[in-house]
Amino acid sequence: MQYPSAWLQNASLGETIACELRLRIINGTIKTGEVISENWVASEFGTSRSPVREALKTLSSEGLIRLERMGAVVMGLNITDVEELYDVRFLIETFVQQRLTQTDITGLLANLRRIVDKMELAMKHNDAVEFSYQDLSFHEAIITAADHNRILHLWKSIRPIVMTVMLITTEEVFSKGEVKLHAVVDKHHNIMKGLESRNKDVVKQVVQDYFADSRKTLHNSIPSL
Repeated sequence: MQYPSAWLQNASLGETIACELRLRIINGTIKTGEVISENWVASEFGTSRSPVREALKTLSSEGLIRLERMGAVVMGLNITDVEELYDVRFLIETFVQQRLTQTDITGLLANLRRIVDKMELAMKHNDAVEFSYQDLSFHEAIITAADHNRILHLWKSIRPIVMTVMLITTEEVFSKGEVKLHAVVDKHHNIMKGLESRNKDVVKQVVQDYFADSRKTLHNSIPSL
């Protein structure tokens, strides 16, 4: 499993290291309670300690590690952490999608259709990484279109962990075959239909249904939980 190439485009070395460590922590390769040192990370990635410090600072700000004198203690993610992450996503998307019922979303809908087309293409090529990236892009397009700076700032603060969780859960979805994958694509079509309705109550129900279904895969998808 790896991050999408588009995600790492223009990333600094420190950001790239943070991505790899984040993935290993959340998928359970690096266990909660383990101590990782700057020297170990520098050796693992063949780099100096400067980008390592950048990476560890990033992961500390996300609550995945705790920086101490002896090194970084891995905090990981538990089921409560992930459920709270989904709570924040639910609140953000409920707000932005209802906000969008009051604006012209013709361009947004056209963009969302293109993204879903890419998801379907990734499904045909059995590319879980690309599928997950397009999934994230779909939701990010909606959030960005709402044109709300504080909401966008909040989204960006959770975006790296959301991407990582999506990578892991999407791999689980792919293991269940085409029927499950088509169901995921259909959920995105439902979101577009909700937006097209321009009805706040309809949008709210669609978002509730989307996240209620998404939560069902969490416990089986993330080994560290």
